[in-house]
Order: sequence, then structure tokens, then C-alpha cells
Amino acid sequence: MPPMQHMSPDTKPDTKGAEQSIGYQLKSFMRLWPYLWPTDKPSYKLRTFLALIFTIAGQFVIVLAPFFLGRAIDGLDLQLDALGLGSLIAWGLIWLILAYGGFRLLAIMLAEGREYIFAPVGQYAQRAVATATFAHLHRLSLRYHLEKRTGGLSRVIERGIRSIDFLFRFLLFNIGPTLLQLSIAGIAFWVAYSWKFALIAVAVVLSYIWFTVTTTEWRLKFRRDMNKKDTEANAKAIDSLLNYETVKYFNAENYETQRYDGAMAGYQEAAILSRTSLATVNIGQSFLMNLGMVALVLLAAQTVLEGSMTTGDIFTITMVMTQVYRPLNILGFAYREIKQALTDMEKMFALLDIEPEVKDAPEAQDIKDVKGAIRFENVAFRYEADRPILDGISFDIKPGQTLAVVGPTGAGKSTLSRILFRFYDIERGRVSIDGQNMQGLTQDSLRRAIGIVPQDTVLFNDTIGYNIAYARPDASQADIEAAARAAQVHDFIATLPKGYDTMVGERGLKLSGGEKQRVAIARTLLKDPAILILDEATSALDSVTEREIQAALDNAARNRTTLIIAHRLSTIVKADKIIVLDKGEIKEQGNHSSLLKKKGLYAKLWKQQEKSTKNTKPIKA
Repeated sequence: MPPMQHMSPDTKPDTKGAEQSIGYQLKSFMRLWPYLWPTDKPSYKLRTFLALIFTIAGQFVIVLAPFFLGRAIDGLDLQLDALGLGSLIAWGLIWLILAYGGFRLLAIMLAEGREYIFAPVGQYAQRAVATATFAHLHRLSLRYHLEKRTGGLSRVIERGIRSIDFLFRFLLFNIGPTLLQLSIAGIAFWVAYSWKFALIAVAVVLSYIWFTVTTTEWRLKFRRDMNKKDTEANAKAIDSLLNYETVKYFNAENYETQRYDGAMAGYQEAAILSRTSLATVNIGQSFLMNLGMVALVLLAAQTVLEGSMTTGDIFTITMVMTQVYRPLNILGFAYREIKQALTDMEKMFALLDIEPEVKDAPEAQDIKDVKGAIRFENVAFRYEADRPILDGISFDIKPGQTLAVVGPTGAGKSTLSRILFRFYDIERGRVSIDGQNMQGLTQDSLRRAIGIVPQDTVLFNDTIGYNIAYARPDASQADIEAAARAAQVHDFIATLPKGYDTMVGERGLKLSGGEKQRVAIARTLLKDPAILILDEATSALDSVTEREIQAALDNAARNRTTLIIAHRLSTIVKADKIIVLDKGEIKEQGNHSSLLKKKGLYAKLWKQQEKSTKNTKPIKA
């Protein structure tokens, strides 16, 4: 892959300038070159080179073809006047016509051959850019993804990939070859006839391009206004229909109809301006195109009368210019779409320019043979400059011990798990595992050593077996079932008609909360981590389901260093150590009994939950 440019953490380049400057956008197009000329794929380099050769050769052939037909027309005139040489001239005429047809066929074969040769390169470029962008998104920090809409990111990638294919087809294989064809035609006219023909041909086409680009830019404001009014009208219609009952409650049918009609009137005016401006562009384009054609034919006719050219030459000039003009008919559309494609591609490359906030140190080492000793030393952390979360946190967990963290909402409990997974880097202090500073370890090896059962279990829209095996994709079916048994979910899965092949639905919505949680526990058990984090793993469940799952959680924590972030204190009474967090600081620590005796914050929380439990009747799942 080509090297990526980097910027400051979690920042996105300003692409507004790219939308205004075609020169700036073309720089982003040039970033595709490493994918079209991949250093590790010599065969793709050859394909790209041959595609360029075929493109150039095709333009020479398509320009030269009409010259044979022009000579054939001259031969036809000569045959009508010839005496005794008719048969010979007829054969020459046939060969000229065949040459014309052959060159036309060759031009098509070169164009299609180019597609055949270049298709693998183009598809590889799309795949490589998409994969690089997707992989880079997974390297970005959790902070970035919390601030961005995932749907918006997927649309950026989708549009960016689509823009690559469009640019290949229009910029490389349509507009570019057309300009090359114009250059070849100009040279051919100069050599075969006179510099005057070349000057007229080039001047008219360049004027045509300038006029099209200028008027297309002028038309864009009408097009944008039309799209805006269309969106407004559509939004009003959807809003009204979604609130159908409210409209009926207040007898507002006529009011809603008038609002919609007003929006459609605005769209109507904008659409009329857009359509009439297009007609103006088309008239101007036709005027320039026909002006050029008439000027060339008049000059050619004058030269014929002077005896320097033939009627076949007039036909040749007309055919060549018709071929040059033909692809220019879509120049307005192509320019607009190319500009949008360049903008879409620039936005996709802008994602690649974002530097990950959390990165491995240059000399980072893999952590091996993890025992599970964890130590926080005077750790301070904040999500934002004016929002401190943790301040001076110090504690340690010995291998195999269970540490529970409790405290009011917003105390910073879940932040501890995010720091352990190194989703964020701490502001001050030191976090070590088995005596090794966490910032000197690779993120990949660190996360392989840690497993988590989160509060909000999210499953992939696939089978139960797939979701359990996600922790270890190469796991055997026996291993998957063993993990499910340990999580006490195997018997439930066995009752399903499709067993482990049962689809769980989007985000696991086809399963109950308790079933999802058991699948999550099985997934973590299959990972077999040395360190286990239970992040309020039962807080979203009712009391009955919580008691049923607690045994599976106790089984998962056996012989592992375990960090429990708890909401319900009844689940942590057996913990080796309990830390009470409040406003980012450790207020108390000890085991369950010692903390109750202190009659501090922990005892207060315990009494509140006891009272709440007595006043709430358990609801069966």
C-alpha cells in the first residue's frame, strides 16, 4: 500500500477548498497512481502501461480512418472520368473502403481491449482503497467513532469507491482521449492540409470546452436550489404523514396540503430555471459546434475551388470533427459528475489522512505469558480539557484476584475498562500489566490478553455459532459448544430448530437480554483471556435473570484476574477487594464486610439497594 499522509489526531482536512478548486481536487486524483502502478504487482504495471498504449493508439486509428474514406470518394470521382483504368481504380476504391472499415473496427477493438486489460487494475484499485480506508477506520480512536455517525462514514467510503470507477471511465477513457484525439486531428489537418484547419478545429473545441465548463458552473446554483427545494418538499410530506394522527386531531389537512403545495411551488420555480438554463447551454454548445463545422467546410470548399483540395478532403474533415464532437456532447454532464466524483474521492482520502489518537510506541513489545497483575499508579484522565474523569487513581490487582469498582453514575467506573483496553491514553500516571508499562505494549497483544462482558451486549447479524466463534474464528465446533456449556447457554441453543445456526437478528434482537448476555459470556470464555472485565454485565437484567446468569459469570471469572464494574452490589460481595469511586477519586477500598463497618459511601449505597430490592417485586424474564 502507498504511504499515508498524517495529520493531527482526530482531525479531518477541510475539503471545502477542494469543492471550489479543481486543481486541488486533481491532486487527490493523483493519489490513485500508486494503486494503478502497484510496486508489488508487476503484471498490473504492465496492464496499466498497455491500457495507455491502447488508448493512445486508438485515437490515432480513429482519426486516420476518415482519411481512407475521403480517398475512396476521390477515387470514385476519378473512376467516373477514367478511360480503360476503371477496373484498377475500382479495386483501389474497394481497398480504401475496406481500410476505412478495418481501421474503425481496430479502433473499437483497441477500446474494448483496453477495458479487458485494465479492468483487473481498476477493480484492484477500488478494492485496495476501500480496504485501506476500512482498516484505517478501525485504527482510529474510540473518541473519533463516538463523535461520528457510522452511516455517514460508510457513505463516504461508498461514494469514494464509486467515484474511482467513474473517474476511470470518464476522465481517463473519455475526456482525456477526446483531448488527445483533438490534438492528433489538429496535427493531421496541419500536415495534410493547412495550419488554418488545425487552428479552427482546436480553437472551436477549446471554446466549446470553456463555454461548457463556465455555463455548467453557472447552472449549478439552479441545480442546487432545485435539489434543496425538492428535499424540503419531501421532508414536509414525510413529516406530515408520520404525524397523521396529530393532523387529524387538529383538522389540519388543508393546512398541511397548503404547506406541501407551497414547497412544491418553490421546487417548480427552481426546476424551470434548471431546465431552461440547460436549454441555454445546449443552444450555445450547438452554435459553437456548428460554427466550427461550417467554418471548416467553407475553408475547405474555398481550397477545393483553388484546386488544392478535393471533395474527399471535405468529407474527411467533416468525419474527423464529427468524431471529435461526439464525446463532447456529454461534457457538461461529465464535468459536473467528475467534479462531484473528485470531491467524493477527496473526502474518502481525507479519512486516510486522519492520524490515530492512540498509537503503538516505535519500540512496543508484545505481552506474553500474561499472569494478570494490574497496577494503576496515580492515574489521571479526562475526555475533554474541562472535564476531568479520574484524578490520582491508584490500586493493584494480584493475579487471579477479583477487584470490584462501585460508585454513583458518572464516577468514572467504565473509564477504567477503556483505559485497560487502551482505547484512550491517560493524561498522567502509569498503568502496568505484569510490571510492564501498558504504553510500551502493542495494542493487539494487550487486547488479546483481555476479555470483556459489557453491559450492552451487541451481536452481529449472523448465527449464534458465528457470534460465539467471533472470539476465535478458527475454533472447532467442540470448543464453541464447550464455551456455551460453561456460559450455561448450550441447553437453550439445543432447543432451537437450527441450533447454533440460528440467526440472532440485527444487534441480536431475536434473543432476550439474558440469552444475549450468555452468548457474550460464551464468546469471552472461548477467547480464554488472562484478564476479565465485567462491565455492569447484569445491570440491564431483571433480578431473576441476574441470579441465573451470575453462576455463569462466576464460572468465567474462575482462575482469572477479574475487574468487575458493578451497579448491583449484591453481585460483588465475594470480591477480594472493592473500590468505591466518586467524582473520579477513590473514596474507600476494602472487602464487603470491612466497607460496611466503615459506614461510609459504600454502606450508604448498600442500604439504598437493599431498600430498593425490598420495595420491588421481581419480574420473571
